[in-house]
Amino acid sequence: MKLTRREALFSALFAGLFSAKKAKAEEAHHHHEHHDMHAEHKADTPVLSDDVYQTPTSNPYYPRTVDPLGTYPPGEPGKDYLPVSVPDGRTLPFKIKDGVKIFHLTAQEVMHEFSSGLKARCWGYNGQVHGPVIEAVEGDQVRIYVTNKLKVPTSVHWHGVILPMGQDGVSGLTQRPIQPGETFKYEWTFTQHGTLMYHSHKDGMVQKGMGMMGMIIVHPRQPKEKRPDRDFALLLSEWDIKPGTYRPDTSVPVGFNTLTINARAFPGTSPLVVQTGERVRIRIGNLSAMSHHAIHLHGHTFQITETDGGVIPPSARWPETTVLVATGQTRNIEFIADNPGDWAMHCHMSHHTMNQMGHGIPNMLGVKTDKIDPSLRQLVPEFMAMGTDGMGDMGKHVKHMATPENAIPMVGLEGPYDYISMGGMFTILKVRNQLKGSQTPRWYTPPKGTRVALASSNELKRDGIKL
Repeated sequence: MKLTRREALFSALFAGLFSAKKAKAEEAHHHHEHHDMHAEHKADTPVLSDDVYQTPTSNPYYPRTVDPLGTYPPGEPGKDYLPVSVPDGRTLPFKIKDGVKIFHLTAQEVMHEFSSGLKARCWGYNGQVHGPVIEAVEGDQVRIYVTNKLKVPTSVHWHGVILPMGQDGVSGLTQRPIQPGETFKYEWTFTQHGTLMYHSHKDGMVQKGMGMMGMIIVHPRQPKEKRPDRDFALLLSEWDIKPGTYRPDTSVPVGFNTLTINARAFPGTSPLVVQTGERVRIRIGNLSAMSHHAIHLHGHTFQITETDGGVIPPSARWPETTVLVATGQTRNIEFIADNPGDWAMHCHMSHHTMNQMGHGIPNMLGVKTDKIDPSLRQLVPEFMAMGTDGMGDMGKHVKHMATPENAIPMVGLEGPYDYISMGGMFTILKVRNQLKGSQTPRWYTPPKGTRVALASSNELKRDGIKL
Protein backbone atom coordinates (compact mmCIF):
# COMPACT_ATOMS: atom_id res chain seq x y z
CA MET A 1 0.00 0.00 0.00
CA LYS A 2 1.34 3.36 -0.98
CA LEU A 3 1.49 6.22 1.55
CA THR A 4 1.18 9.82 0.61
CA ARG A 5 3.98 12.17 1.60
CA ARG A 6 1.68 13.70 4.26
CA GLU A 7 0.80 10.24 5.70
CA ALA A 8 4.50 9.18 5.81
CA LEU A 9 5.43 12.35 7.70
CA PHE A 10 2.72 11.81 10.33
CA SER A 11 3.71 8.11 10.67
CA ALA A 12 7.41 8.98 11.36
CA LEU A 13 6.43 11.64 13.89
CA PHE A 14 4.17 9.22 15.74
CA ALA A 15 6.89 6.54 15.79
CA GLY A 16 9.40 9.01 17.20
CA LEU A 17 7.05 10.12 19.95
CA PHE A 18 6.33 6.50 20.86
CA SER A 19 10.04 5.63 20.99
CA ALA A 20 10.79 8.64 23.17
CA LYS A 21 7.94 7.81 25.52
CA LYS A 22 9.10 4.16 25.69
CA ALA A 23 12.69 5.17 26.37
CA LYS A 24 11.59 7.55 29.13
CA ALA A 25 9.43 4.82 30.68
CA GLU A 26 12.34 2.33 30.53
CA GLU A 27 14.67 4.89 32.08
CA ALA A 28 12.18 5.51 34.90
CA HIS A 29 11.79 1.76 35.43
CA HIS A 30 15.57 1.26 35.44
CA HIS A 31 15.98 4.11 37.94
CA HIS A 32 13.27 2.56 40.11
CA GLU A 33 15.00 -0.85 39.95
CA HIS A 34 18.38 0.74 40.74
CA HIS A 35 16.81 2.58 43.66
CA ASP A 36 15.28 -0.66 44.93
CA MET A 37 18.60 -2.50 44.55
CA HIS A 38 20.43 0.31 46.32
CA ALA A 39 17.85 0.27 49.10
CA GLU A 40 18.16 -3.52 49.33
CA HIS A 41 21.99 -3.23 49.47
CA LYS A 42 21.74 -0.63 52.21
CA ALA A 43 19.40 -2.88 54.14
CA ASP A 44 21.98 -5.70 54.06
CA THR A 45 24.89 -3.46 55.14
CA PRO A 46 25.22 -2.97 58.92
CA VAL A 47 24.88 0.62 59.98
CA LEU A 48 28.01 1.56 61.94
CA SER A 49 27.70 3.92 64.84
CA ASP A 50 30.55 5.94 66.28
CA ASP A 51 29.04 5.31 69.71
CA VAL A 52 29.69 1.55 69.67
CA TYR A 53 32.98 -0.19 68.88
CA GLN A 54 32.61 -2.80 66.16
CA THR A 55 35.23 -5.54 66.47
CA PRO A 56 36.69 -6.26 63.00
CA THR A 57 35.51 -9.79 62.21
CA SER A 58 35.70 -10.59 58.50
CA ASN A 59 39.20 -9.40 57.53
CA PRO A 60 41.07 -12.50 56.30
CA TYR A 61 44.46 -10.89 56.90
CA TYR A 62 44.21 -10.97 60.70
CA PRO A 63 45.91 -14.03 62.28
CA ARG A 64 43.07 -15.76 64.15
CA THR A 65 42.19 -19.26 65.29
CA VAL A 66 38.91 -18.52 67.10
CA ASP A 67 35.85 -16.31 66.70
CA PRO A 68 36.93 -12.74 67.57
CA LEU A 69 33.46 -12.12 69.07
CA GLY A 70 33.68 -15.18 71.32
CA THR A 71 34.22 -15.15 75.06
CA TYR A 72 37.07 -17.27 76.39
CA PRO A 73 38.60 -17.98 79.79
CA PRO A 74 42.00 -16.40 80.49
CA GLY A 75 44.79 -18.44 78.89
CA GLU A 76 46.90 -20.38 81.38
CA PRO A 77 50.68 -20.81 81.09
CA GLY A 78 51.74 -24.43 80.67
CA LYS A 79 48.23 -25.40 79.65
CA ASP A 80 47.23 -23.05 76.85
CA TYR A 81 50.75 -22.01 75.84
CA LEU A 82 54.44 -22.57 76.38
CA PRO A 83 55.75 -19.49 78.23
CA VAL A 84 58.47 -17.62 76.38
CA SER A 85 62.05 -17.43 77.62
CA VAL A 86 63.49 -13.90 77.79
CA PRO A 87 67.29 -13.97 78.10
CA ASP A 88 68.37 -11.13 80.43
CA GLY A 89 64.73 -10.16 80.91
CA ARG A 90 61.41 -11.46 82.23
CA THR A 91 57.69 -11.56 81.56
CA LEU A 92 55.23 -9.20 83.23
CA PRO A 93 53.22 -10.88 86.01
CA PHE A 94 49.44 -10.61 85.92
CA LYS A 95 46.43 -11.36 88.08
CA ILE A 96 42.91 -12.34 87.03
CA LYS A 97 39.81 -10.48 88.20
CA ASP A 98 36.34 -11.35 86.86
CA GLY A 99 37.85 -13.11 83.87
CA VAL A 100 40.16 -10.19 82.94
CA LYS A 101 43.97 -10.39 82.94
CA ILE A 102 45.31 -7.36 84.79
CA PHE A 103 48.84 -6.04 84.19
CA HIS A 104 50.64 -3.01 85.63
CA LEU A 105 53.46 -1.12 83.89
CA THR A 106 55.36 1.65 85.64
CA ALA A 107 57.42 4.07 83.52
CA GLN A 108 60.48 5.16 85.49
CA GLU A 109 64.16 6.01 85.36
CA VAL A 110 66.46 2.98 85.61
CA MET A 111 70.21 2.66 86.07
CA HIS A 112 70.86 -0.08 83.55
CA GLU A 113 73.95 -2.20 82.92
CA PHE A 114 74.57 -3.04 79.26
CA SER A 115 77.64 -5.12 80.01
CA SER A 116 80.20 -5.23 82.77
CA GLY A 117 81.84 -1.79 82.77
CA LEU A 118 79.06 0.08 80.96
CA LYS A 119 76.01 1.55 82.68
CA ALA A 120 73.65 4.39 81.88
CA ARG A 121 70.65 6.17 83.33
CA CYS A 122 67.85 5.03 81.04
CA TRP A 123 64.06 5.06 81.06
CA GLY A 124 62.20 1.78 81.23
CA TYR A 125 59.31 -0.06 82.81
CA ASN A 126 59.05 -1.85 86.15
CA GLY A 127 62.67 -1.28 87.05
CA GLN A 128 64.18 -2.75 83.92
CA VAL A 129 65.32 -1.93 80.41
CA HIS A 130 63.74 -3.01 78.21
CA GLY A 131 60.31 -3.44 79.74
CA PRO A 132 59.04 -6.92 80.67
CA VAL A 133 57.36 -9.05 77.99
CA ILE A 134 53.56 -8.95 78.09
CA GLU A 135 52.32 -12.49 77.41
CA ALA A 136 48.71 -13.40 76.65
CA VAL A 137 46.49 -15.74 74.62
CA GLU A 138 44.23 -14.88 71.69
CA GLY A 139 40.79 -14.09 73.11
CA ASP A 140 42.14 -12.83 76.47
CA GLN A 141 40.54 -9.70 77.87
CA VAL A 142 43.34 -7.53 79.25
CA ARG A 143 43.47 -4.42 81.38
CA ILE A 144 46.85 -2.71 81.53
CA TYR A 145 47.48 0.08 84.02
CA VAL A 146 50.33 2.45 83.15
CA THR A 147 51.75 4.59 85.94
CA ASN A 148 54.07 7.45 85.00
CA LYS A 149 56.90 8.00 87.49
CA LEU A 150 58.99 9.99 85.03
CA LYS A 151 59.31 13.75 85.24
CA VAL A 152 57.86 14.15 81.74
CA PRO A 153 54.54 13.15 80.10
CA THR A 154 54.40 9.83 78.25
CA SER A 155 52.05 7.31 76.61
CA VAL A 156 52.21 3.67 75.50
CA HIS A 157 51.47 2.49 71.96
CA TRP A 158 50.63 -1.21 71.48
CA HIS A 159 52.55 -1.78 68.28
CA GLY A 160 50.72 -4.07 65.84
CA VAL A 161 47.75 -4.79 68.14
CA ILE A 162 44.24 -4.64 66.65
CA LEU A 163 42.20 -2.66 69.18
CA PRO A 164 39.83 0.32 69.48
CA MET A 165 41.44 3.56 68.31
CA GLY A 166 41.00 5.17 71.71
CA GLN A 167 43.33 2.55 73.22
CA ASP A 168 46.12 2.94 70.62
CA GLY A 169 48.29 5.15 72.80
CA VAL A 170 49.39 7.87 70.36
CA SER A 171 49.84 11.03 72.41
CA GLY A 172 47.87 13.94 70.98
CA LEU A 173 46.06 11.84 68.37
CA THR A 174 44.23 9.16 70.33
CA GLN A 175 44.72 10.33 73.92
CA ARG A 176 46.14 13.09 76.04
CA PRO A 177 49.57 12.32 77.47
CA ILE A 178 49.95 10.59 80.83
CA GLN A 179 51.27 13.32 83.11
CA PRO A 180 53.87 12.62 85.82
CA GLY A 181 52.19 10.90 88.76
CA GLU A 182 49.13 9.79 86.75
CA THR A 183 47.95 6.24 86.04
CA PHE A 184 46.03 5.47 82.84
CA LYS A 185 43.99 2.34 82.14
CA TYR A 186 44.16 0.62 78.74
CA GLU A 187 41.67 -2.17 78.06
CA TRP A 188 40.84 -4.43 75.11
CA THR A 189 40.42 -8.05 73.99
CA PHE A 190 43.15 -9.69 71.92
CA THR A 191 41.41 -10.70 68.68
CA GLN A 192 44.64 -11.89 67.04
CA HIS A 193 47.81 -13.77 67.89
CA GLY A 194 51.42 -13.01 67.04
CA THR A 195 54.72 -11.39 68.04
CA LEU A 196 54.05 -7.70 68.72
CA MET A 197 55.66 -4.84 70.64
CA TYR A 198 54.95 -1.80 72.81
CA HIS A 199 56.73 1.53 73.16
CA SER A 200 56.30 5.15 74.11
CA HIS A 201 54.48 7.30 71.54
CA LYS A 202 55.24 10.64 73.17
CA ASP A 203 58.46 12.41 72.12
CA GLY A 204 59.39 9.11 70.49
CA MET A 205 62.94 9.95 69.45
CA VAL A 206 63.86 10.67 73.06
CA GLN A 207 61.70 8.23 74.99
CA LYS A 208 62.31 5.21 72.77
CA GLY A 209 65.97 6.22 72.59
CA MET A 210 66.06 6.13 76.38
CA GLY A 211 64.75 2.55 76.40
CA MET A 212 60.95 2.73 76.71
CA MET A 213 59.94 -0.37 74.77
CA GLY A 214 59.07 -4.03 75.19
CA MET A 215 57.56 -7.07 73.46
CA ILE A 216 54.04 -8.51 73.43
CA ILE A 217 53.58 -12.22 72.77
CA VAL A 218 50.03 -13.37 72.00
CA HIS A 219 49.71 -17.14 71.65
CA PRO A 220 47.06 -18.71 69.41
CA ARG A 221 44.02 -20.04 71.29
CA GLN A 222 43.87 -23.13 69.06
CA PRO A 223 47.36 -23.61 67.58
CA LYS A 224 47.36 -25.14 64.11
CA GLU A 225 50.98 -26.27 64.38
CA LYS A 226 52.95 -28.16 67.00
CA ARG A 227 54.26 -26.03 69.83
CA PRO A 228 58.05 -25.60 69.98
CA ASP A 229 60.18 -27.06 72.73
CA ARG A 230 61.87 -23.67 73.29
CA ASP A 231 60.39 -20.25 72.62
CA PHE A 232 62.73 -17.23 72.94
CA ALA A 233 61.94 -13.50 72.74
CA LEU A 234 64.71 -11.10 71.62
CA LEU A 235 64.29 -7.32 71.25
CA LEU A 236 66.94 -5.45 69.25
CA SER A 237 67.84 -1.81 69.84
CA GLU A 238 70.65 0.73 69.47
CA TRP A 239 72.06 3.46 71.67
CA ASP A 240 74.74 6.12 71.66
CA ILE A 241 76.58 6.25 74.99
CA LYS A 242 79.71 8.33 74.73
CA PRO A 243 82.64 7.18 76.92
CA GLY A 244 82.60 8.92 80.28
CA THR A 245 78.89 9.74 80.12
CA TYR A 246 75.91 8.10 81.82
CA ARG A 247 73.03 9.18 79.57
CA PRO A 248 72.16 7.80 76.12
CA ASP A 249 72.47 10.54 73.51
CA THR A 250 69.12 10.40 71.70
CA SER A 251 69.92 13.20 69.25
CA VAL A 252 72.38 11.28 67.07
CA PRO A 253 70.92 10.35 63.65
CA VAL A 254 73.43 7.62 62.69
CA GLY A 255 76.55 5.94 64.04
CA PHE A 256 75.09 4.48 67.23
CA ASN A 257 77.91 2.96 69.25
CA THR A 258 76.08 0.44 71.45
CA LEU A 259 73.96 -2.30 69.85
CA THR A 260 71.96 -4.63 72.07
CA ILE A 261 69.85 -7.78 72.34
CA ASN A 262 67.32 -7.43 75.16
CA ALA A 263 69.22 -4.28 76.17
CA ARG A 264 72.50 -6.15 76.70
CA ALA A 265 75.71 -5.94 74.65
CA PHE A 266 78.05 -8.90 74.25
CA PRO A 267 79.81 -10.15 76.33
CA GLY A 268 76.93 -9.20 78.62
CA THR A 269 74.33 -11.16 76.63
CA SER A 270 73.11 -14.45 78.07
CA PRO A 271 73.28 -17.49 75.76
CA LEU A 272 70.28 -19.35 74.36
CA VAL A 273 70.54 -22.87 75.78
CA VAL A 274 68.76 -25.79 74.09
CA GLN A 275 69.01 -29.57 73.91
CA THR A 276 69.90 -31.47 70.75
CA GLY A 277 66.84 -32.37 68.72
CA GLU A 278 64.57 -29.70 70.19
CA ARG A 279 62.35 -27.58 67.97
CA VAL A 280 63.28 -23.96 68.65
CA ARG A 281 61.38 -20.76 67.95
CA ILE A 282 63.12 -17.39 68.23
CA ARG A 283 60.97 -14.26 68.10
CA ILE A 284 63.00 -11.22 67.02
CA GLY A 285 61.65 -7.68 67.33
CA ASN A 286 63.47 -4.54 66.21
CA LEU A 287 62.75 -1.14 67.74
CA SER A 288 66.12 0.41 66.84
CA ALA A 289 65.89 4.09 66.06
CA MET A 290 67.37 3.93 62.55
CA SER A 291 68.91 0.54 61.76
CA HIS A 292 67.75 -2.70 60.21
CA HIS A 293 69.50 -5.84 61.42
CA ALA A 294 70.52 -8.93 59.45
CA ILE A 295 70.47 -11.60 62.16
CA HIS A 296 72.64 -14.57 61.19
CA LEU A 297 72.70 -17.96 62.93
CA HIS A 298 75.70 -20.29 62.60
CA GLY A 299 75.50 -24.07 62.32
CA HIS A 300 71.81 -24.32 61.41
CA THR A 301 69.27 -23.32 58.79
CA PHE A 302 65.83 -22.09 59.76
CA GLN A 303 62.51 -21.05 58.27
CA ILE A 304 60.88 -17.65 58.69
CA THR A 305 57.45 -18.68 59.99
CA GLU A 306 55.77 -15.43 61.07
CA THR A 307 55.90 -11.69 60.52
CA ASP A 308 54.33 -9.04 62.74
CA GLY A 309 51.29 -9.34 60.46
CA GLY A 310 50.74 -13.03 61.04
CA VAL A 311 51.66 -16.59 60.14
CA ILE A 312 53.35 -17.37 56.81
CA PRO A 313 51.63 -20.40 55.23
CA PRO A 314 53.93 -23.45 55.28
CA SER A 315 53.90 -23.57 51.46
CA ALA A 316 55.26 -20.00 51.30
CA ARG A 317 58.15 -20.38 53.78
CA TRP A 318 61.74 -20.57 52.66
CA PRO A 319 65.00 -21.72 54.29
CA GLU A 320 67.48 -19.12 55.51
CA THR A 321 70.52 -18.65 57.70
CA THR A 322 70.04 -14.86 57.93
CA VAL A 323 66.82 -12.93 58.55
CA LEU A 324 66.53 -9.19 57.91
CA VAL A 325 64.46 -7.48 60.60
CA ALA A 326 63.66 -3.89 59.66
CA THR A 327 63.03 -1.28 62.31
CA GLY A 328 59.48 -1.59 63.57
CA GLN A 329 59.19 -5.24 62.46
CA THR A 330 59.11 -8.64 64.14
CA ARG A 331 60.11 -11.96 62.61
CA ASN A 332 59.74 -15.50 63.98
CA ILE A 333 62.24 -18.15 62.95
CA GLU A 334 62.05 -21.88 63.69
CA PHE A 335 64.56 -24.70 63.37
CA ILE A 336 65.61 -28.07 64.76
CA ALA A 337 68.67 -27.77 67.00
CA ASP A 338 70.40 -30.87 65.64
CA ASN A 339 74.00 -29.68 65.64
CA PRO A 340 75.70 -29.60 69.08
CA GLY A 341 78.12 -26.79 69.83
CA ASP A 342 78.52 -23.12 70.75
CA TRP A 343 77.09 -21.29 67.75
CA ALA A 344 77.35 -17.55 67.12
CA MET A 345 74.15 -15.60 66.51
CA HIS A 346 74.60 -11.95 65.61
CA CYS A 347 73.79 -9.02 63.37
CA HIS A 348 75.86 -9.32 60.21
CA MET A 349 76.42 -5.56 59.91
CA SER A 350 80.04 -5.28 61.02
CA HIS A 351 79.80 -2.15 63.16
CA HIS A 352 76.82 -3.65 65.00
CA THR A 353 79.07 -6.23 66.67
CA MET A 354 81.51 -3.74 68.18
CA ASN A 355 81.15 -2.01 71.53
CA GLN A 356 81.38 1.80 71.56
CA MET A 357 82.93 1.79 68.13
CA GLY A 358 84.57 5.15 67.50
CA HIS A 359 83.75 6.87 64.22
CA GLY A 360 85.78 9.58 62.57
CA ILE A 361 89.14 8.39 63.94
CA PRO A 362 92.26 8.24 61.73
CA ASN A 363 92.79 5.09 59.67
CA MET A 364 96.02 3.61 61.10
CA LEU A 365 95.91 0.33 59.19
CA GLY A 366 99.42 -0.42 57.83
CA VAL A 367 101.02 2.64 59.44
CA LYS A 368 104.51 2.06 60.93
CA THR A 369 104.65 3.78 64.31
CA ASP A 370 107.99 2.54 65.65
CA LYS A 371 109.53 6.02 65.29
CA ILE A 372 106.40 7.96 66.30
CA ASP A 373 105.57 6.09 69.51
CA PRO A 374 108.72 7.01 71.51
CA SER A 375 108.31 10.70 70.70
CA LEU A 376 104.63 10.76 71.67
CA ARG A 377 105.29 8.86 74.89
CA GLN A 378 107.48 11.76 76.03
CA LEU A 379 104.32 13.88 75.99
CA VAL A 380 101.80 11.14 76.91
CA PRO A 381 103.56 8.35 78.83
CA GLU A 382 100.68 5.88 78.39
CA PHE A 383 100.36 6.43 74.63
CA MET A 384 100.11 3.31 72.48
CA ALA A 385 99.15 3.46 68.81
CA MET A 386 96.21 1.19 67.99
CA GLY A 387 94.72 -0.10 64.78
CA THR A 388 97.90 -0.53 62.76
CA ASP A 389 97.08 -4.19 62.13
CA GLY A 390 93.31 -4.07 62.64
CA MET A 391 90.97 -3.48 65.57
CA GLY A 392 90.28 -7.06 66.65
CA ASP A 393 92.79 -7.18 69.52
CA MET A 394 91.94 -3.78 70.96
CA GLY A 395 89.56 -5.35 73.47
CA LYS A 396 92.43 -7.47 74.82
CA HIS A 397 94.51 -4.42 75.62
CA VAL A 398 91.76 -2.24 77.08
CA LYS A 399 92.05 -3.83 80.53
CA HIS A 400 95.75 -2.83 80.58
CA MET A 401 95.08 0.74 79.40
CA ALA A 402 93.69 3.86 80.97
CA THR A 403 90.24 4.20 79.41
CA PRO A 404 87.52 6.78 80.00
CA GLU A 405 85.10 6.22 82.83
CA ASN A 406 82.09 4.05 81.99
CA ALA A 407 83.44 2.72 78.70
CA ILE A 408 84.00 -0.68 77.07
CA PRO A 409 85.55 0.30 73.73
CA MET A 410 85.80 -2.76 71.45
CA VAL A 411 85.55 -5.11 74.43
CA GLY A 412 84.84 -8.77 73.58
CA LEU A 413 85.38 -11.96 75.56
CA GLU A 414 88.19 -14.42 76.20
CA GLY A 415 87.03 -17.61 74.49
CA PRO A 416 88.26 -21.21 74.80
CA TYR A 417 90.87 -20.78 72.06
CA ASP A 418 91.53 -17.02 71.79
CA TYR A 419 89.92 -13.66 72.29
CA ILE A 420 86.41 -13.33 70.75
CA SER A 421 86.69 -9.93 69.09
CA MET A 422 82.95 -9.34 68.94
CA GLY A 423 80.57 -7.19 70.95
CA GLY A 424 77.23 -5.47 70.69
CA MET A 425 74.48 -7.40 68.92
CA PHE A 426 76.03 -10.82 69.42
CA THR A 427 75.03 -13.85 71.46
CA ILE A 428 75.62 -17.61 71.53
CA LEU A 429 73.28 -20.52 70.88
CA LYS A 430 74.43 -23.42 73.07
CA VAL A 431 73.18 -26.78 71.79
CA ARG A 432 73.93 -29.77 74.03
CA ASN A 433 73.08 -33.46 73.91
CA GLN A 434 72.43 -33.40 77.65
CA LEU A 435 71.48 -30.44 79.82
CA LYS A 436 72.07 -30.40 83.55
CA GLY A 437 69.25 -28.46 85.13
CA SER A 438 69.21 -24.72 84.48
CA GLN A 439 73.00 -24.35 84.64
CA THR A 440 74.58 -22.64 81.63
CA PRO A 441 76.87 -25.16 79.90
CA ARG A 442 80.61 -24.50 79.77
CA TRP A 443 82.44 -24.12 76.47
CA TYR A 444 81.76 -26.95 74.06
CA THR A 445 84.53 -29.47 73.38
CA PRO A 446 84.36 -30.72 69.78
CA PRO A 447 84.53 -34.51 69.33
CA LYS A 448 87.92 -35.91 68.38
CA GLY A 449 88.80 -35.28 64.75
CA THR A 450 86.24 -32.50 64.21
CA ARG A 451 88.26 -29.46 65.31
CA VAL A 452 90.29 -27.34 62.90
CA ALA A 453 94.04 -27.77 63.38
CA LEU A 454 97.37 -26.56 62.06
CA ALA A 455 98.16 -28.30 58.77
CA SER A 456 101.23 -30.53 58.99
CA SER A 457 103.98 -30.58 56.37
CA ASN A 458 103.01 -34.16 55.47
CA GLU A 459 99.41 -33.14 54.86
CA LEU A 460 100.47 -30.25 52.66
CA LYS A 461 102.77 -32.50 50.69
CA ARG A 462 100.09 -35.21 50.39
CA ASP A 463 97.56 -32.82 48.90
CA GLY A 464 99.97 -30.94 46.68
CA ILE A 465 99.75 -27.62 48.52
CA LYS A 466 102.84 -25.49 47.78
CA LEU A 467 103.62 -22.55 50.06
